[in-house]
Amino acid sequence: MSHKLLERKKNPKLGYLLYFTAAVLWAFNGTVAKVILKEVGDPLRVSQFRGSATALVLVIIVLLSQPRKFKIKGKEALLLAGYGVIGVACCQWFYFESISRIPITISLLIEFMAPIFVVLFARFVWHHPVKPTVWLGLLLAMTGLALVQQVWQGMTLNGVGILFAVGSMTCLIVMYLLADRASRHRDPVSLLMWAFIFSASFFAIARPWSSFPWHSLTVIAQPFDNQPYTLPIGWLFGYMVIGGTLAPYVLVINSIKHIGGAGASIMGITEPPVAAAIAWVVLGEALNLTQMLGGLVILVGIFVAENARENNPEQVLVNAEVSGAVS
Repeated sequence: MSHKLLERKKNPKLGYLLYFTAAVLWAFNGTVAKVILKEVGDPLRVSQFRGSATALVLVIIVLLSQPRKFKIKGKEALLLAGYGVIGVACCQWFYFESISRIPITISLLIEFMAPIFVVLFARFVWHHPVKPTVWLGLLLAMTGLALVQQVWQGMTLNGVGILFAVGSMTCLIVMYLLADRASRHRDPVSLLMWAFIFSASFFAIARPWSSFPWHSLTVIAQPFDNQPYTLPIGWLFGYMVIGGTLAPYVLVINSIKHIGGAGASIMGITEPPVAAAIAWVVLGEALNLTQMLGGLVILVGIFVAENARENNPEQVLVNAEVSGAVS
């Protein structure tokens, strides 16, 4: 009876709307980050601020709602440390390094290929059953990437930017794999809190706060390409933490209750196209027809590969959350 009642309470339209709203917020965050990077010029410092401020907010939330979740054991600490340093800190840092050199859309498309390799890892390392269509997905993704890069013209994009995008994708793969274990005995909120705590600790060691360029928070930014409109950069930093991380995270958690794992997989690939539209309007980052076709082929490949393995709803939820945490 309770199961039927729960089914009746589900609202798929609301679920898809919530997830799409989250995707738009995450997509917009890439452009916001790029505007900040143009002014600050140091991707590590921008990553440090986002990660540390997010950790602080999550600590307050968990402290007020479920303080017992601060308890952590030795083995779990090592797991969460790897999750936070590699999956959150380095993934986010490399992504910001990448978008400071190449268009946001291309960097996102490369990063979003991570689930394909997670499926291959599950097939060859964990020996999970995988449909043969995973190879079709991989072929489509690689073909799309060749179109985006326009390989017949040589290296048309910044090579270092591409390498950082691949590095971000690699970290995201590790993040997915660690999340599979880390989420077994911990709720999503405290899991993300500990991930960002270790991320903030990593950045504090890499670049001590004593030398943080606090003056950069008072700069007046010019977000639109070749337009005179300006606004305080502090607003953009605030959006990165609230609008680009915490708000979409809450939206995704609530959307999963209505659309489940399958719906989340479908909606997850809406972020790159939305990011492309926002980057084009704000930053003037326009892709040519060949690159747009390549992007579409990559997204189709990702969708095909992800559906080559049956994902349980909890795993898809974790994947959706960690993707948003770094984009």
